[in-house]
Amino acid sequence: MTGTTPGTTPGTPSLLRAMNDRAALDLLLVHGPLSRTRIGRLTGLSKPTASQLLARLEARGLVVATGTATGRPGPNAQLYAINPRAAHAAGLDVTPSRILASVADLSGAVVGSCELPNPGPGTPVVDQVGQALGEAVRTAGLQLADVHRLVIATPGSFDPRTGVLRYADHLPGWHSPTLLEELAAALPMPVEYENDVNLAAVAEQRLGAARGHGDFVLLWNEEGLGAALVIGGRLHRGWTGGAGEVGFLPVPGRPLVRHVTRENSGGYQELAGVEVLPGLAAALGIEMPGAVPRVRGAFDAAAEVAAAVALLERAAAEPVGPHLRLLESYATALATGLASLVAVLDPEIVVLSGAVTAAGGDLLRELIEAELGDLAPSRPRLVAGEVRERPVLRGALESALTATRDEVFDTSR
Repeated sequence: MTGTTPGTTPGTPSLLRAMNDRAALDLLLVHGPLSRTRIGRLTGLSKPTASQLLARLEARGLVVATGTATGRPGPNAQLYAINPRAAHAAGLDVTPSRILASVADLSGAVVGSCELPNPGPGTPVVDQVGQALGEAVRTAGLQLADVHRLVIATPGSFDPRTGVLRYADHLPGWHSPTLLEELAAALPMPVEYENDVNLAAVAEQRLGAARGHGDFVLLWNEEGLGAALVIGGRLHRGWTGGAGEVGFLPVPGRPLVRHVTRENSGGYQELAGVEVLPGLAAALGIEMPGAVPRVRGAFDAAAEVAAAVALLERAAAEPVGPHLRLLESYATALATGLASLVAVLDPEIVVLSGAVTAAGGDLLRELIEAELGDLAPSRPRLVAGEVRERPVLRGALESALTATRDEVFDTSR
């Protein structure tokens, strides 16, 4: 029956208990430790019913007694909190240069992490994933079997029809048509896959600037330009998973200097990607903060981003003369592609995320917003992303935690 928990009948005591249990657990996640009286007040349950609920959840290992409330008349009230060790979830953030892995407990606290260089196509992907996840689990003092779910973030997306990674030719070794089956066979927990920029949007939606907003666009700007589209509170992925691959978006104009060729790049990437900043700076007589070394004949993407971040931070700190013109030129380039997204989707807000745009600070954001106002019929508010520390990885953890909580918080099972 629609809207019921499997194995229950609408209106039965078991269903009502499960609903009350979930409501109490969600309150503990939001508010932290609560007393029986406070839980009863927030849920509308009587004191005896709230006491039975807490006893039931404590017996299942989902809540623990955690001290007492002080500073009020009468006996100190016992406080209860989510048992953080009741379950764990993991996330991986994979790029061509490195793999980040983290494990979070049921409360959302990160308890183990690691960062490994991406060894490239010479090492099987299953081994790469296993090594990174295993190290993060080890630092958390856990076993792989303790992880209930894993979410892996990659550039591009896995085509839901074929299971093959698309839009990410620069991630070698990840394009085997049997890769997902190999990972499923090698790992002891359910595994989900999601585009990296989509997961940055999940982080902002759950924890950051997009909380409470049902329709928004997130524009990501680091090694590449990408977008996440959230409509009615849900990610829009598209037929092949390629919605938001805005680097391919045709736009008018070209950068002053195109100093690097990227596979699968398009007009917007060539106009406003990180690779255009050295040319913009050179045209204005600004020296780049650092040289970008070549690796195997190609530019080092991480060094390229670091140099761009330093350049924009310096320009934002001294926004006069050539520095101001640099910010204005870059804002125009970014707004040119963004205008197409805004014209089609008419979002409530646009979240600017990624280290490159963030380096330009509020001034760059205001310049983009002003330029966008002249280019697009609607004028959404532009906001800076608030999840600054590894937003893609945080989004992977949040996605894995949501599914894990749905499973372990269902006391009707």
